[in-house]
Amino acid sequence: MPALLVPILLLAAVGPGQATGPPAACPSRVEAPSHLPGHGPGPVATFSIVAADPKTQQVGVAVASRFFAVGSVVPWARAGAGALATQAFANTSFGPYGLVLMQQGLDARTIVKNLLAGDDRPQRRQLGVVTADGGAAAHTGSGCTPWAGHRTGPGYAIQGNILAGEKVVEAMEQAYLDIPGSLAQRLYAALTAGDAAGGDARGRQSAALVVARPEGGYGGYTDRYIDIRVDDHEDPLVELGRLLEIAEVNGLWNLAWTAYTQERLAEALPLMERTAGAARAANSDVLPEVLYDLAIVQAHTAHEEEALVTLKEAVAANPGLAGGARDDEDMAPLRRFPAFRLLVKPPESDGGEEDDSPICPVAEPGEANG
Repeated sequence: MPALLVPILLLAAVGPGQATGPPAACPSRVEAPSHLPGHGPGPVATFSIVAADPKTQQVGVAVASRFFAVGSVVPWARAGAGALATQAFANTSFGPYGLVLMQQGLDARTIVKNLLAGDDRPQRRQLGVVTADGGAAAHTGSGCTPWAGHRTGPGYAIQGNILAGEKVVEAMEQAYLDIPGSLAQRLYAALTAGDAAGGDARGRQSAALVVARPEGGYGGYTDRYIDIRVDDHEDPLVELGRLLEIAEVNGLWNLAWTAYTQERLAEALPLMERTAGAARAANSDVLPEVLYDLAIVQAHTAHEEEALVTLKEAVAANPGLAGGARDDEDMAPLRRFPAFRLLVKPPESDGGEEDDSPICPVAEPGEANG
């Protein structure tokens, strides 16, 4: 089954670090013929960034616009191939076709040229491409509504149209290059910097952020590591930031659980520990469930004592987890411990006061402890 396509953003065909503004002939306003794609809702006036991190094998996109559900139009990405953004009077066929060309190994500049060569309105398109190895190229057509332009550099491309000015893409580039963190965090930082510099001249409505990586989706079956959208909101970037905090925990969790189910236990344990740390730092609502899975991985890596302590914290935070643990085959290594049975026994069987004593994983007489 081919990897799922994921949203992403891109830019014009120039060299690293170069910037372009609207050409001198670019009119202050261009009306599209009614037959052009996107004429109904209007142009996808957007500021976006698409980027690749070859070290982590991630490609990603962040985009914001005064346009409903911009994440359904602009971003495309595939792990191992690259990412692409199509906007302005967007030709959405650029997305799937561009990913095929990336998969075939074409460089970013050639991909942009090939896509535009088959288009009947290249002057109305804005397009950016980043390949998985970090190659970048972009195109801003002469008929894009000002301010329109882009910047590219090693591993990234930034573009926009109907912006408050060139300062928007400049601020995005500076934030992306200066702020440390994961690819998703840097993409979001670039987006918020662009918004602070004026963003879409018409205002705010939607935003999206996507990161693809090999086996990054649930169970490792897809490359969809982070895929979040805000389709209609008075402050879409604030809401996108809230979702990103959750998504980063969930992304790590997916990687950890995939490693566990594939019996790569030496990888699963540190990944689950990182997930638990991220969930604590974010004060996440899913912390009890993360701790539950951490207890499972600990139990399967000869850390039964730690597993019982972790499970006790999980059940204390969400008592509903106790019932699942009783019948969960992944909890089998802990069943021989009285402390485990105490944690998961049904409430009606509790004839005494709540036990707040420390967990002591002592096995039944005659049983091996550990």
